[in-house]
Order: sequence, then structure tokens, then C-alpha cells
Amino acid sequence: MKLTKTQLKDRRHARVRARVSGTAERPRLSIFRSNTRIVAQVIDDERGATIVAVSSSSEKAATPRERAEAAAKALAAAAIEKGVTKVVFDRGGFQYAGTIKAFADAARNAGLIF
Repeated sequence: MKLTKTQLKDRRHARVRARVSGTAERPRLSIFRSNTRIVAQVIDDERGATIVAVSSSSEKAATPRERAEAAAKALAAAAIEKGVTKVVFDRGGFQYAGTIKAFADAARNAGLIF
């Protein structure tokens, strides 16, 4: 039986989530990528609370990569304002390439440590 792309992504996500969990000192930076936008959250899994969230749908850049970088800068600024500087990166089952990598690099350049 051949698995669909969604099923393969779900398996990758389950593998990542088995190893990655956010704490109050080092929350989880979770990413979801759709065809049109990237949504990212900084989550404290111990409390089950989202600390900061951002979506690239509000960004007006030309390419998806530029929108992801702008969203990462906004997320990093909001997280640092709330006192979060260290996070654990959860790529959400997506391959670490393209817009996911651009988002991560921009978040690191904006001051988040992971």
C-alpha cells in the first residue's frame, strides 16, 4: 500500500514530536506551512499555552520565502518582548528546506536561539 503525501508528513511529524517538547524555560517553536502561508507558534507544552503566534498571511512581501522571513522577524520580536529567547524548533513534519529553512534562519538572525 502506497502512502499519501499527507500520511508521510504525519509520520514525520509524529517522529519529531516524540523527541521535541516545550518547557517554560525553552518553549517549542512550531511551524505549519500551507500552499499560501506559514503559521508559527511559540508553545509552552507543560501549561498547554501558546505564548506568541504569527501568520505570514498578514505580510505583504512578494515571494513566499520573503513572507516567511518577515513573519519570522515579527515572531522573534514578539517572543523576545515576552521574555523568550531560547526555543526548541519543531518543523512540523515538513522537510527543513525552502520556506521552512528561510523562516528558521530569519528567526535566528532576529535573536531567537535554537
